[in-house]
Amino acid sequence: MNKTKDNIFYSAIKVFSNNGYNGATMDEIASNAGVAKGTLYYHFKSKEEIFKYIIEEGVNLMKNEIDEATDKEKTALEKLKAVCRVQLNLIYKNRDFFKVIASQLWGKELRQLELRDIMRNYVVHIEEFVKDAMEAGSIKKGNSLFVAYAFLGTLCSVSLYEVINAENDNINNTIENLMNYILNGIGLQN
Repeated sequence: MNKTKDNIFYSAIKVFSNNGYNGATMDEIASNAGVAKGTLYYHFKSKEEIFKYIIEEGVNLMKNEIDEATDKEKTALEKLKAVCRVQLNLIYKNRDFFKVIASQLWGKELRQLELRDIMRNYVVHIEEFVKDAMEAGSIKKGNSLFVAYAFLGTLCSVSLYEVINAENDNINNTIENLMNYILNGIGLQN
């Protein structure tokens, strides 16, 4: 991204997060980004185009961070823990971005359908790490796509718990607790 597009990217996330999609305007995005309205329209023809750009770019950045972190790990289980760590960090550091995603996942507008496709592809990316862990015998075999959705959903729920309870627990403790519950479940051990 060039500097102007970078400013527009972060500005649009903030405006969509604060105002919702329908309340966001090109004027406010331009103003918040510190660019002229003409400059904004030079890069993006419409609010819909900006929205699609921030989602695609944001999800690609997430995938890249996950790939970078998992490349450093040797075992399938360590890679899954790295996915957990990166995803939690991303949620904590980019709350506005995740708020935009969460607010637009439902509905039948084209942008919402496109967002679901982008997120579906992201979950399929996460599924590869789940499959590897299943094949390595690190986790129980099963429907890897369902497990990937459940894994990602659990990560999002844990971040919600942290936000609501204002816990400032060490992220490594959070990851260990989360992985323990994911791997061992919540049932009583006999």
